[in-house]
Amino acid sequence: MHGYLGIDVGSVSTNVVIIDDEYQVLESLYIRTNGQPIKAVQDGLRQIGSKLPSDIVIKGVGTTGSARNLTGVIVGADIVKNEITAHAVAVTKLVPNAQTIIEIGGQDSKIILMRDGIVTDFAMNTVCAAGTGSFLDQQSNRLNIPIEEFGKIAIRSKSPVRIAGRCGVFAESDMIHKQQMGHNTEDIVAGLCEALVRNYLNNVGKGKDILEPIVFQGGVAANIGIKHAFEEALGKKVTIPKHHNVMGAVGAACLAISEMKNNPNNKTSFKGFAVSDMKYNASSFECKGCPNLCEIINIHIDDKLIARWGDRCGKWEVAAS
Repeated sequence: MHGYLGIDVGSVSTNVVIIDDEYQVLESLYIRTNGQPIKAVQDGLRQIGSKLPSDIVIKGVGTTGSARNLTGVIVGADIVKNEITAHAVAVTKLVPNAQTIIEIGGQDSKIILMRDGIVTDFAMNTVCAAGTGSFLDQQSNRLNIPIEEFGKIAIRSKSPVRIAGRCGVFAESDMIHKQQMGHNTEDIVAGLCEALVRNYLNNVGKGKDILEPIVFQGGVAANIGIKHAFEEALGKKVTIPKHHNVMGAVGAACLAISEMKNNPNNKTSFKGFAVSDMKYNASSFECKGCPNLCEIINIHIDDKLIARWGDRCGKWEVAAS
């Protein structure tokens, strides 16, 4: 059996999937990064490797996410691509007629417009937390509600309150004010969902031609309250794909298939699941060779430098070769 490995490492979650030659997901894993991407990747490989049949052969590996370069070095990736490309590729394979992709993760959010299977426009929000999953995490903690129950509570609301959603700090102050006024929890939770959606549409989605079919993915897509709020705001149906929380990793695996099919004589660079037990260390320093003051990242294994990047001029990359 042939398998292709896709890994998406973000600031909040690390997602690992194995797909077959027909782009079917064989195994998937969604775990917390917890600020330690190397450990998260190793834990993810260890866990997913234990689920696979002994006769499976990994034929290709793709990585994506904010830590895609780091992950690519650790596992031996055949292709490294950004999140926009990975999410778009996953949707073209799993929801081929989609025209709009809404993706909301823990620390950022994206919109990708697809026309005839091609990305025609996109936008990202990486500055303010008000339109991301961390916004809901913060408010659910404040309300002492498990985030898993947030959506179920929201859709029970009969009259959602309006909460200022442009800023996470102001939203929390407004939410506390609504609590003090005596509004019930369901209406406040629904108001928070609507605030997140309003912020997303006014920021990331501003000026975008949002056409159906609309696909909603990312970890926040598990919140049915947000899905309901999007449908109310847009007046359109929103679809959540089966593997919504690991679509970036699915896309990375799909890209690995394409990469290896385009280079049939190339063998995968995958280092094997044994990388879970290797001792990797990361360090950094600031290059003072010019006014750019680039932050250089070093990756070591057993005190041997195996990769280095971060400079604009290539000075340190050459030194590490």
